[in-house]
Amino acid sequence: MTPGARPRCSRCQRPPGHCLCALLPSLASRTRVLVLQHPSETHHALNTGRLAALGLANAALKVGEQFAPGLWEQRGYTPCVLFPGDGAEPLRAGGPPRLLIVPDGTWRKARKLLHLNPTLAALPRVALSEPGPSNYRLRKAPGPDALATIEAIVQALETLEAPASFQALLRPFEALIDGQIQAMGTATFARNHQRQ
Repeated sequence: MTPGARPRCSRCQRPPGHCLCALLPSLASRTRVLVLQHPSETHHALNTGRLAALGLANAALKVGEQFAPGLWEQRGYTPCVLFPGDGAEPLRAGGPPRLLIVPDGTWRKARKLLHLNPTLAALPRVALSEPGPSNYRLRKAPGPDALATIEAIVQALETLEAPASFQALLRPFEALIDGQIQAMGTATFARNHQRQ
């Protein structure tokens, strides 16, 4: 811990009184999830990529802007990048086990990760065919189908591994959102964040 920094849980990175570790599941999945987190996201209060990686037994979190291409060459898994846009195929169930690579950061930072890693950008891209509504009530989203990283991962896994449920992964996310709203006060939340 750097001098003057507030103490944080070494696992979930939340302040001790707001630790979310008790809510984190350890869910098994056939799909391996690799969260590539932009460094600007690591100490953000609403860091959902870390929560997703901690709540899945077959997941890893790597922080950086540039990554060694060998990271997505994992034996037994077919890699794909969960990122919407041109050329992204809708996710479908079935097929060989996947390595689902998820860029984590603002939309701008996530795009930057793809730009700085050409071998990552060259991998097949996948997207949620019908993203469900987001409950990420505290961050401005570029569109109604924009999801928090953890929400996108849950929906992707539930598509790939239907009928399995990964809803338990959202428990710490919901607690995180509720805690932030409580800390700011409902009047401030309603004024600045509540959808009309």
